[in-house]
Amino acid sequence: MAESRHRRETPARPRLRGAFAAVSLAGVVTGSAVVLGIAGADPRAVPAASEVQATVTGSQLGRRPVPTIARKRVVSRSESRVKALPARRNRLLTAAVTAQAVREANTKRWTSELLNVWSQPGETGRKVGLLDPLTRVLVTGRSAFGRDEIVLDGRSRWVTSGFLARHKPREEEVEPLNEAADAEASPTCSNGSSVPAGVSPNIVAVHEAVCAAFPEITSYGTLRSDGEHAQGIAIDIMVSGARGWEVADFVRANYAELGVSYAIHAQNIWSVERAGEGWRGMEDRGSVTANHFDHVHVTTY
Repeated sequence: MAESRHRRETPARPRLRGAFAAVSLAGVVTGSAVVLGIAGADPRAVPAASEVQATVTGSQLGRRPVPTIARKRVVSRSESRVKALPARRNRLLTAAVTAQAVREANTKRWTSELLNVWSQPGETGRKVGLLDPLTRVLVTGRSAFGRDEIVLDGRSRWVTSGFLARHKPREEEVEPLNEAADAEASPTCSNGSSVPAGVSPNIVAVHEAVCAAFPEITSYGTLRSDGEHAQGIAIDIMVSGARGWEVADFVRANYAELGVSYAIHAQNIWSVERAGEGWRGMEDRGSVTANHFDHVHVTTY
Protein backbone atom coordinates (compact mmCIF):
# COMPACT_ATOMS: atom_id res chain seq x y z
CA MET A 1 0.00 0.00 0.00
CA ALA A 2 1.38 3.42 -0.92
CA GLU A 3 2.54 5.63 1.97
CA SER A 4 3.11 8.80 -0.04
CA ARG A 5 0.71 11.71 -0.24
CA HIS A 6 -0.88 12.44 -3.60
CA ARG A 7 -1.34 16.03 -4.63
CA ARG A 8 -4.68 16.61 -6.35
CA GLU A 9 -4.73 17.94 -9.89
CA THR A 10 -8.48 18.67 -9.75
CA PRO A 11 -10.88 20.26 -7.24
CA ALA A 12 -12.38 18.21 -4.43
CA ARG A 13 -15.10 15.73 -5.30
CA PRO A 14 -18.58 17.23 -5.56
CA ARG A 15 -21.42 15.47 -3.79
CA LEU A 16 -23.13 13.12 -6.20
CA ARG A 17 -26.82 12.36 -6.57
CA GLY A 18 -28.45 9.31 -8.07
CA ALA A 19 -27.41 5.72 -8.38
CA PHE A 20 -24.12 5.05 -10.12
CA ALA A 21 -24.63 3.08 -13.31
CA ALA A 22 -22.84 -0.09 -14.37
CA VAL A 23 -19.37 0.62 -15.67
CA SER A 24 -18.37 0.11 -19.27
CA LEU A 25 -15.47 -1.61 -20.88
CA ALA A 26 -13.78 0.67 -23.38
CA GLY A 27 -10.82 -0.49 -25.40
CA VAL A 28 -7.59 -0.57 -23.43
CA VAL A 29 -5.62 2.51 -24.43
CA THR A 30 -1.85 2.27 -24.61
CA GLY A 31 -0.13 5.12 -22.76
CA SER A 32 2.27 7.33 -24.65
CA ALA A 33 5.98 6.73 -24.17
CA VAL A 34 7.49 8.88 -21.43
CA VAL A 35 10.80 9.22 -19.67
CA LEU A 36 11.78 6.88 -16.84
CA GLY A 37 15.20 8.37 -16.22
CA ILE A 38 16.35 8.05 -19.85
CA ALA A 39 14.89 10.13 -22.66
CA GLY A 40 12.91 8.06 -25.10
CA ALA A 41 12.61 5.03 -22.83
CA ASP A 42 9.38 3.02 -22.58
CA PRO A 43 7.38 4.25 -19.56
CA ARG A 44 6.19 0.71 -18.98
CA ALA A 45 9.69 -0.50 -18.17
CA VAL A 46 9.71 -1.83 -14.61
CA PRO A 47 12.54 -2.62 -12.16
CA ALA A 48 14.14 -6.05 -12.14
CA ALA A 49 12.36 -8.84 -10.32
CA SER A 50 14.78 -8.42 -7.43
CA GLU A 51 13.60 -4.82 -6.96
CA VAL A 52 9.86 -5.38 -7.10
CA GLN A 53 8.04 -8.23 -5.43
CA ALA A 54 4.71 -8.92 -7.12
CA THR A 55 1.78 -8.87 -4.76
CA VAL A 56 -0.48 -10.95 -6.98
CA THR A 57 -0.67 -14.74 -6.97
CA GLY A 58 -2.84 -17.10 -8.93
CA SER A 59 -3.49 -17.64 -12.60
CA GLN A 60 -3.61 -14.78 -15.07
CA LEU A 61 -7.31 -14.97 -15.77
CA GLY A 62 -8.90 -13.40 -18.83
CA ARG A 63 -10.97 -10.27 -18.33
CA ARG A 64 -14.74 -10.31 -18.20
CA PRO A 65 -16.53 -7.58 -20.12
CA VAL A 66 -17.72 -4.60 -18.12
CA PRO A 67 -20.96 -3.54 -19.82
CA THR A 68 -22.75 -0.23 -19.93
CA ILE A 69 -25.96 0.84 -21.58
CA ALA A 70 -25.55 0.52 -25.34
CA ARG A 71 -27.50 2.91 -27.49
CA LYS A 72 -27.60 4.34 -30.96
CA ARG A 73 -25.07 7.00 -31.84
CA VAL A 74 -26.62 10.46 -32.06
CA VAL A 75 -24.66 12.60 -34.49
CA SER A 76 -24.02 16.16 -33.39
CA ARG A 77 -22.18 18.75 -35.44
CA SER A 78 -21.18 20.61 -32.32
CA GLU A 79 -19.73 17.45 -30.78
CA SER A 80 -17.21 17.23 -33.60
CA ARG A 81 -16.07 20.72 -32.70
CA VAL A 82 -15.70 20.32 -28.94
CA LYS A 83 -11.98 21.05 -28.93
CA ALA A 84 -12.48 24.14 -31.03
CA LEU A 85 -15.14 25.60 -28.78
CA PRO A 86 -13.83 25.62 -25.18
CA ALA A 87 -15.07 29.18 -24.65
CA ARG A 88 -18.63 28.25 -25.64
CA ARG A 89 -18.56 25.25 -23.33
CA ASN A 90 -17.27 27.34 -20.42
CA ARG A 91 -20.03 29.94 -20.92
CA LEU A 92 -22.68 27.23 -21.20
CA LEU A 93 -21.64 25.57 -17.94
CA THR A 94 -21.07 28.61 -15.75
CA ALA A 95 -22.97 28.45 -12.47
CA ALA A 96 -24.98 31.58 -13.23
CA VAL A 97 -26.07 30.49 -16.73
CA THR A 98 -26.90 26.98 -15.55
CA ALA A 99 -28.86 28.25 -12.53
CA GLN A 100 -30.91 30.53 -14.77
CA ALA A 101 -31.66 27.68 -17.20
CA VAL A 102 -32.79 25.43 -14.34
CA ARG A 103 -34.89 28.22 -12.80
CA GLU A 104 -36.66 29.03 -16.06
CA ALA A 105 -37.29 25.42 -17.16
CA ASN A 106 -41.03 24.90 -17.71
CA THR A 107 -41.28 22.13 -20.31
CA LYS A 108 -41.56 18.39 -19.69
CA ARG A 109 -40.65 15.44 -21.85
CA TRP A 110 -40.93 11.63 -21.57
CA THR A 111 -37.98 9.27 -21.60
CA SER A 112 -38.31 6.66 -24.32
CA GLU A 113 -35.89 4.16 -22.79
CA LEU A 114 -33.45 3.61 -19.93
CA LEU A 115 -31.00 6.54 -19.99
CA ASN A 116 -27.63 7.22 -18.43
CA VAL A 117 -27.63 10.50 -16.48
CA TRP A 118 -24.50 12.66 -16.79
CA SER A 119 -23.18 15.55 -14.71
CA GLN A 120 -22.21 17.58 -17.79
CA PRO A 121 -22.33 17.35 -21.58
CA GLY A 122 -19.25 16.22 -23.48
CA GLU A 123 -16.32 14.01 -22.55
CA THR A 124 -15.75 15.46 -19.08
CA GLY A 125 -19.24 14.55 -17.84
CA ARG A 126 -19.49 11.82 -15.19
CA LYS A 127 -22.23 9.23 -15.07
CA VAL A 128 -24.26 9.93 -11.92
CA GLY A 129 -27.32 7.71 -12.26
CA LEU A 130 -30.02 6.16 -14.42
CA LEU A 131 -33.41 7.37 -15.60
CA ASP A 132 -36.14 4.77 -16.12
CA PRO A 133 -38.20 4.55 -19.33
CA LEU A 134 -41.57 6.35 -19.38
CA THR A 135 -40.37 8.93 -16.86
CA ARG A 136 -41.56 12.52 -17.26
CA VAL A 137 -38.77 15.01 -16.69
CA LEU A 138 -38.33 18.77 -16.77
CA VAL A 139 -36.11 20.03 -19.58
CA THR A 140 -34.33 23.35 -20.02
CA GLY A 141 -34.22 23.32 -23.81
CA ARG A 142 -30.41 23.45 -23.85
CA SER A 143 -28.41 20.89 -25.84
CA ALA A 144 -24.67 20.49 -26.24
CA PHE A 145 -22.23 17.88 -27.51
CA GLY A 146 -24.87 15.24 -28.16
CA ARG A 147 -26.72 15.63 -24.86
CA ASP A 148 -29.90 17.39 -23.66
CA GLU A 149 -30.15 19.17 -20.31
CA ILE A 150 -32.80 18.05 -17.82
CA VAL A 151 -33.60 19.07 -14.25
CA LEU A 152 -33.47 16.41 -11.52
CA ASP A 153 -33.95 17.31 -7.86
CA GLY A 154 -33.45 20.95 -8.80
CA ARG A 155 -30.05 20.29 -10.40
CA SER A 156 -28.77 20.38 -13.94
CA ARG A 157 -28.24 16.94 -15.46
CA TRP A 158 -27.70 15.71 -19.03
CA VAL A 159 -28.93 12.74 -21.09
CA THR A 160 -28.13 11.52 -24.59
CA SER A 161 -30.03 13.47 -27.23
CA GLY A 162 -32.81 11.77 -29.17
CA PHE A 163 -34.51 9.89 -26.33
CA LEU A 164 -36.88 12.52 -24.90
CA ALA A 165 -40.39 12.47 -26.41
CA ARG A 166 -43.04 15.19 -26.42
CA HIS A 167 -45.81 12.62 -25.90
CA LYS A 168 -45.72 9.59 -23.63
CA PRO A 169 -44.61 6.54 -25.65
CA ARG A 170 -46.86 3.51 -25.62
CA GLU A 171 -45.50 0.77 -23.40
CA GLU A 172 -45.21 -1.60 -26.35
CA GLU A 173 -42.86 0.93 -27.98
CA VAL A 174 -40.44 0.74 -25.07
CA GLU A 175 -38.06 -2.18 -24.97
CA PRO A 176 -38.77 -4.10 -21.76
CA LEU A 177 -36.00 -4.42 -19.19
CA ASN A 178 -34.64 -7.91 -18.84
CA GLU A 179 -33.63 -7.79 -15.21
CA ALA A 180 -32.33 -11.35 -15.21
CA ALA A 181 -30.12 -10.67 -18.21
CA ASP A 182 -28.98 -7.37 -16.74
CA ALA A 183 -28.03 -9.06 -13.49
CA GLU A 184 -26.10 -11.74 -15.36
CA ALA A 185 -24.25 -9.20 -17.50
CA SER A 186 -23.47 -6.75 -14.70
CA PRO A 187 -19.92 -6.93 -13.36
CA THR A 188 -19.63 -8.43 -9.91
CA CYS A 189 -16.74 -8.95 -7.54
CA SER A 190 -16.64 -12.65 -6.68
CA ASN A 191 -13.20 -13.05 -5.09
CA GLY A 192 -14.19 -11.92 -1.59
CA SER A 193 -12.39 -8.59 -1.64
CA SER A 194 -14.22 -5.45 -0.54
CA VAL A 195 -13.82 -1.78 0.37
CA PRO A 196 -14.92 -0.08 3.61
CA ALA A 197 -18.30 1.56 3.95
CA GLY A 198 -16.72 4.99 4.43
CA VAL A 199 -15.37 5.37 0.90
CA SER A 200 -17.07 7.34 -1.88
CA PRO A 201 -19.46 5.73 -4.40
CA ASN A 202 -16.83 6.21 -7.10
CA ILE A 203 -14.30 4.16 -5.13
CA VAL A 204 -16.89 1.43 -4.74
CA ALA A 205 -17.38 1.53 -8.53
CA VAL A 206 -13.63 1.34 -9.22
CA HIS A 207 -13.25 -1.66 -6.93
CA GLU A 208 -16.24 -3.48 -8.42
CA ALA A 209 -15.07 -2.88 -11.99
CA VAL A 210 -11.42 -3.85 -11.40
CA CYS A 211 -12.37 -6.87 -9.29
CA ALA A 212 -14.77 -8.11 -11.97
CA ALA A 213 -12.25 -7.60 -14.78
CA PHE A 214 -9.20 -8.85 -12.84
CA PRO A 215 -10.51 -11.35 -10.27
CA GLU A 216 -7.02 -12.55 -9.35
CA ILE A 217 -6.34 -9.20 -7.65
CA THR A 218 -7.50 -9.40 -4.05
CA SER A 219 -5.54 -6.67 -2.26
CA TYR A 220 -6.84 -3.09 -2.22
CA GLY A 221 -5.88 -0.14 -0.03
CA THR A 222 -8.40 2.60 0.70
CA LEU A 223 -8.89 4.47 3.98
CA ARG A 224 -5.88 5.66 5.93
CA SER A 225 -4.89 8.81 7.79
CA ASP A 226 -3.33 10.90 5.02
CA GLY A 227 -4.40 12.91 1.97
CA GLU A 228 -7.06 11.66 -0.42
CA HIS A 229 -7.13 8.25 1.22
CA ALA A 230 -8.37 9.91 4.40
CA GLN A 231 -11.15 11.53 2.36
CA GLY A 232 -12.29 8.17 0.99
CA ILE A 233 -11.68 9.16 -2.64
CA ALA A 234 -8.48 7.20 -3.36
CA ILE A 235 -7.70 3.51 -3.77
CA ASP A 236 -4.47 1.54 -4.23
CA ILE A 237 -4.81 -1.56 -6.40
CA MET A 238 -1.99 -3.87 -5.42
CA VAL A 239 -0.62 -5.20 -8.69
CA SER A 240 2.67 -4.74 -10.57
CA GLY A 241 4.48 -5.49 -13.82
CA ALA A 242 2.62 -5.98 -17.09
CA ARG A 243 -0.62 -6.75 -15.26
CA GLY A 244 -0.28 -3.46 -13.42
CA TRP A 245 -0.21 -1.60 -16.72
CA GLU A 246 -3.29 -3.51 -17.89
CA VAL A 247 -5.14 -2.37 -14.79
CA ALA A 248 -3.89 1.21 -15.16
CA ASP A 249 -5.02 1.37 -18.78
CA PHE A 250 -8.35 -0.23 -17.89
CA VAL A 251 -9.00 2.48 -15.30
CA ARG A 252 -7.94 5.16 -17.77
CA ALA A 253 -10.19 3.79 -20.53
CA ASN A 254 -13.20 3.78 -18.20
CA TYR A 255 -12.44 7.02 -16.32
CA ALA A 256 -15.76 8.73 -17.15
CA GLU A 257 -17.95 5.86 -15.97
CA LEU A 258 -15.86 5.37 -12.81
CA GLY A 259 -15.53 9.04 -11.88
CA VAL A 260 -11.72 8.92 -12.03
CA SER A 261 -9.73 12.12 -11.62
CA TYR A 262 -6.23 10.68 -12.11
CA ALA A 263 -4.24 7.44 -11.91
CA ILE A 264 -0.57 6.73 -11.12
CA HIS A 265 1.51 3.67 -11.93
CA ALA A 266 5.22 2.91 -12.34
CA GLN A 267 6.30 6.55 -11.85
CA ASN A 268 3.80 7.75 -14.46
CA ILE A 269 0.59 9.74 -14.07
CA TRP A 270 -2.50 10.20 -16.23
CA SER A 271 -5.11 12.84 -15.40
CA VAL A 272 -8.42 14.01 -16.83
CA GLU A 273 -7.23 17.63 -16.93
CA ARG A 274 -4.25 16.74 -19.12
CA ALA A 275 -5.69 13.67 -20.85
CA GLY A 276 -4.33 14.72 -24.24
CA GLU A 277 -0.76 14.24 -22.98
CA GLY A 278 -1.27 10.57 -22.13
CA TRP A 279 0.89 9.04 -19.41
CA ARG A 280 3.45 11.54 -18.08
CA GLY A 281 6.66 10.78 -16.23
CA MET A 282 7.00 11.81 -12.57
CA GLU A 283 9.93 12.72 -10.34
CA ASP A 284 11.72 9.95 -8.45
CA ARG A 285 10.24 9.70 -4.95
CA GLY A 286 12.89 7.33 -3.68
CA SER A 287 11.32 3.88 -3.38
CA VAL A 288 9.40 1.23 -5.30
CA THR A 289 6.21 1.93 -3.36
CA ALA A 290 6.54 5.73 -3.39
CA ASN A 291 7.03 5.56 -7.17
CA HIS A 292 3.93 3.32 -7.49
CA PHE A 293 5.68 0.36 -9.11
CA ASP A 294 3.95 -2.16 -6.84
CA HIS A 295 0.42 -0.77 -7.15
CA VAL A 296 -1.93 1.38 -9.23
CA HIS A 297 -3.13 4.47 -7.38
CA VAL A 298 -6.51 5.89 -8.41
CA THR A 299 -8.03 9.16 -7.17
CA THR A 300 -11.69 9.84 -7.93
CA TYR A 301 -13.94 12.87 -7.73
